[in-house]
Amino acid sequence: MSVVEELPLQQEYAKKTGISEEDIAKLRAWLAAQPHLPSEHISDLDLILTFHCCGRSAQRAKQLLDLHYTLRTLFTHLFKDRQVDDAILSAMDCVLWLPLETRSHDGCKVIYGRLVDYEPKKFNFSDDCRLAFMVMDLWQRAEGSWPGLVLLVDMQGVALAHLTRLDYHTLQEFFYYLQEAMLVNLKGIHFLNAPSFMDKVLFIIRPFMKKHLLDMMGIHQPGSRTLEKYLPMEALPSDCGGKYMAVDDAKAMMRAKLLANRDYFSQENLKRVTEARRPGRPTTIADIFGGVEGSFKKLEID
Repeated sequence: MSVVEELPLQQEYAKKTGISEEDIAKLRAWLAAQPHLPSEHISDLDLILTFHCCGRSAQRAKQLLDLHYTLRTLFTHLFKDRQVDDAILSAMDCVLWLPLETRSHDGCKVIYGRLVDYEPKKFNFSDDCRLAFMVMDLWQRAEGSWPGLVLLVDMQGVALAHLTRLDYHTLQEFFYYLQEAMLVNLKGIHFLNAPSFMDKVLFIIRPFMKKHLLDMMGIHQPGSRTLEKYLPMEALPSDCGGKYMAVDDAKAMMRAKLLANRDYFSQENLKRVTEARRPGRPTTIADIFGGVEGSFKKLEID
């Protein structure tokens, strides 16, 4: 499996998103004046992704860029010292996160997730979330900007015992980052093969979800084809009702892909904020979540 190279800038500009080299040069100049941000490690593609998902608003792009790297520094459950290590390889033995080749009907990238080992004792929610964002990062590096992102979570094999292994802080960080700081617009989250206890799943995750995310959520019962409104069923793995590669083949492919790109994640770990250099006072977790756990606060950027 080959190393994933960053999408050449000329290919990204050829997408005709309306973003110009001048736009990125201006954002780069602003970035260079922020002593706390890791400007030397942030690529022009990173800046394009930021500018693109902010609707080409320079002010919003500055706010997102700061928030994105601030949360990657503060949200240690998800982003601290990411490596393709034993913990991540164990997570890949339990969970599959697979970018599908087929896009949604509105052109969005779809990332499909499911259990591949149904044993609850092997389920580590924190590592599985770390893995999900590592997969997203690697595919964005290769493909550049997307019109949007859809997460498709297949609940096949999920038991009530899995829910007891969810931890509050990872849930809080995962949903906050998902909604506020990704360098792509989240356009949908769908649960396939929803179990009889889906109400209990929603009871757990709903406090972390803002209204706009709840509004874009889809729940699909076992045996139904309601997903076809958003995505052709053929896009799924061959042993999950589709015509894409089988789950075991996908698992092997994803494992090889991440192992081949260990160095990328070592370098990505350098894209973190140095709070001691931030103008004013350092930003803390309390500044993000406030005094009440689960509340949402945004960073203020000059």
